[in-house]
Amino acid sequence: MHRGPRMSSIALERNAPHDGNTRYILLISLVATIGGFLFGFDSGVINGTVDGLRVAFDSDSVGTGFNVASMLLGCAIGAFFAGRLADLYGRRALLIVAAMLFIASAWGSGVATSSLEFVVYRVLGGLAVGAASVMSPAYISEVSAARYRGRLATVQQIAIISGLFAAFLSNYLLARFAGASTEILWAGHEAWRWMFWMELAPAVLFLLALLFIPESPRFLVVKKRTGQAREVLVRLYGEAVGNAKLGEIEASLADDHHRPRLSDLIGKATGKVRPIVWVGIGLATFQQLVGINVVFYYGAVLWQAVGFSENDALLINVLSGALSIGACLLTVALIDRIGRKPLLWIGSLGMAVTLGLVTVAFATGSLDAEGTLQLSDAMGVLALVAANVYVIFFNLSWGPVMWVMLGEMFPNQIRGSGLAVAGLFQWGSNFAITMTFPIMLAGIGLAATYGFYALSAFVSIFFVLKFVHETRGRELEQMEG
Repeated sequence: MHRGPRMSSIALERNAPHDGNTRYILLISLVATIGGFLFGFDSGVINGTVDGLRVAFDSDSVGTGFNVASMLLGCAIGAFFAGRLADLYGRRALLIVAAMLFIASAWGSGVATSSLEFVVYRVLGGLAVGAASVMSPAYISEVSAARYRGRLATVQQIAIISGLFAAFLSNYLLARFAGASTEILWAGHEAWRWMFWMELAPAVLFLLALLFIPESPRFLVVKKRTGQAREVLVRLYGEAVGNAKLGEIEASLADDHHRPRLSDLIGKATGKVRPIVWVGIGLATFQQLVGINVVFYYGAVLWQAVGFSENDALLINVLSGALSIGACLLTVALIDRIGRKPLLWIGSLGMAVTLGLVTVAFATGSLDAEGTLQLSDAMGVLALVAANVYVIFFNLSWGPVMWVMLGEMFPNQIRGSGLAVAGLFQWGSNFAITMTFPIMLAGIGLAATYGFYALSAFVSIFFVLKFVHETRGRELEQMEG
């Protein structure tokens, strides 16, 4: 580690006025987080369209599951290649491409007339979501100072949850105005199609806003565009701190004279995958094994399965979205004070307990003649409260913290490649959980399904305690792998 330049940069940063620069960093970070909003909206909008897709395309449970999960295939591909392509063409350039794909997907998903056509457009949206999911936090981390990097990166999760909340609220209102998601709303089109078209406004805004933010200075240094990097760093931090930070970035890359590549993930001394890569894969995978996206994608179906009407189920989703935003705001206040690791293990413990309670509630239910799970009033309340507390614990911990850590934990030379691999596993796990939920629901029931998610949350406690290392307060140039 190059402690001399790092210490001088920190000293300068603490003593130099930085309010104006902080406002500029906040502004460009907020532009990047629009990608997170679209990530959330695109992920959550499917929640209210499941009935419409089933009726429009006459699909069975497996077909419906694939229609819902198809986007996640694109997410895995988008996350993997975005990390690599961002090392070649830049973080901002990849976000611009993602914005274009969001626009195409939002329009096409609404006009689709067959399952195949719908899947194609959802995969395009998946490419956008996958790219935004890894590039937005990476960009924020690369333009932020260590002292508030966690808070700014956590805003990305607030944007994701805000997108989910906006999608849930939009779905609820459109279905209510139409009478049901399958009923005609405006211009001869069903409400579920308008649910997708609502995404066009923020997608166009994202594309336009990206044209006015700078490229990541760390990418510019890697590409030997030192003059441009200096200009951006001076704009971000002021002349003294900017020049010092440029020296730190160059020093962190001094031993690597080649372009970043996937083979950098293999340690030169050991010939094995670097430990930091395995930690990234573990964080990415456990975030999905706890079953959070079952709530995001199938929330309406889940609550209908335990006796709520479609409108009531969609309203519960709105409540969950509001609670999630509140939990993320609490994370913003805590993440740079108590650190990443404590939030992770506290969240794992809370999720294990609440998922266990949901499992117990569902285990007491019985099936009626139509195969719908029936719960007593007491168990229905327990399931509802525990599931929403579970959502709070997730969004207090694994929701934002995993993305914060993936954006900052890798050394400069392997950040793009590390994000590519971790993103691939994150979205691959997401696809597996989402695709298998309707199959598990039909095969082993809600109780056993949620029991698996509870067990995963319990195991994640020990993963965090043993393998995850704190990154709070460390400059990106300090990260080791």
